[in-house]
Amino acid sequence: MVPISFEFYPPKTAEQHAQLDRTVAKLRDAGPDYVSVTFGAGGSTLSHTPETIQKLRTGGLDAAPHITCMGGSREEIRGLLKLYRALGAKRLVALRGDLPSGMVSAGELRYADELVRFIREETGDHFHVEVAAYPEMHPQARDSQADLRNFVGKVRAGANGAITQYFYNADAYFRFVDDVRKQGIDIPIVPGVMPIANFSQIRRFSDLCGAEIPRWITQRMLAYADDADSIRAFGAEVVGQLCRRLVDGGAPSLHFYTLNLSKPTLNVLSHLR
Repeated sequence: MVPISFEFYPPKTAEQHAQLDRTVAKLRDAGPDYVSVTFGAGGSTLSHTPETIQKLRTGGLDAAPHITCMGGSREEIRGLLKLYRALGAKRLVALRGDLPSGMVSAGELRYADELVRFIREETGDHFHVEVAAYPEMHPQARDSQADLRNFVGKVRAGANGAITQYFYNADAYFRFVDDVRKQGIDIPIVPGVMPIANFSQIRRFSDLCGAEIPRWITQRMLAYADDADSIRAFGAEVVGQLCRRLVDGGAPSLHFYTLNLSKPTLNVLSHLR
């Protein structure tokens, strides 16, 4: 079994806090290398992410915050870096992010490579920095070659590793890794894995982020209609088989997008193991 990691989002309400507590308690036994905490849409969870990082680290988990630059100033990002160092974080997930709702300025740092370079200037090698990768191309990229150049730029700015957008076509991942290696880049590229529990939700996510759901999966899911048990069972089997192929093909680790739920991820892990 390869190393695994989990992604959570920072809770805001009492109910969300309770949900995350239950999820962390159940996933802890899977032995993740680390967990990450998102920064929220458009950086809307500026205080919630550090609070969640502190809570998870106090609970004994190596917790890595996501940090974004879109809409923020150098001083704001500098303050977050100081805070995360004070909290004991040694790993960051550095992303461009989305422009916060209602803001018209992209901020002082506009792209992820600029953010990575700024992190290195401010903190040296203190943080292990992960960046995003897009095996099926970033939805805003001009073309696949431009997307590849953007990724290479982030790595050369100082990234230690990459986590991919989720996908359901293993060939897309393997081809992306091959293309990256031809550019002389040898950092670990970890597949991001999205378990399927609510297919309608996953279809919405996929439309937004450009992740392709193979037609045969869609047709099978549609045939199950409102049969939630069959959807969950089939989803766990499909994603479990995807993970097995990725691991057998040399993926260095697996990073699970949990959506703050434990059961879908545990079901995939049971198939994988």
